Amino acid sequence: MEEAGRSVRAERKTAETTVVLELNLDGNGQVEVSTGIGFFDHMLTLLAFHAGFDLRLEARGDLEVDQHHTVEDVGLVLGAAMSSALGKRIGIRRYGWALLPMDEALSMVALDLSGRPYLSLDAPELENPLSGYDTDTVREFLRALVNEGKFSLHIKVLEGENPHHVLESVFKGIGRALRDAVRPEGMGIPSSKGAL
Repeated sequence: MEEAGRSVRAERKTAETTVVLELNLDGNGQVEVSTGIGFFDHMLTLLAFHAGFDLRLEARGDLEVDQHHTVEDVGLVLGAAMSSALGKRIGIRRYGWALLPMDEALSMVALDLSGRPYLSLDAPELENPLSGYDTDTVREFLRALVNEGKFSLHIKVLEGENPHHVLESVFKGIGRALRDAVRPEGMGIPSSKGAL
């Protein structure tokens, strides 16, 4: 992993996948994503755009087996890159949240860049597959993202009938919450303990 300020270049190569990305937390939402899974690309684009991150990501995986390895490994690399770009997390806002509507869908997202991974996902069972995307991998992506990103993430889908809209509200909500949480706000460690 190569770092420059709050920008990172990272990659992961296994027998199952190759993931290469460039991430800038202080970007303006310039996103180029290619994973071989169109709907997943759309969700990653929404997340990064609404976070205000610049993201270039290319992933190649064993899609002839299924989507699981590719989606999970993208979560691992993106989470690790975010954590690396945040460094010691000094001077960040730390917390972020969003109440995000997408037509009839409404999601509540809250996160804490605490250094401690945790995922709570309360969402309806989604149509599977959705536009060729295996929706069962959403939880695996988010779990990998928070584990490597070292943050807690709570998602509650409050309303929604159309599964496309539900996932859009979730991924946009994560993006908006991250935009707030990574924002510089002061000079110290954002904890009364003096450490995260």
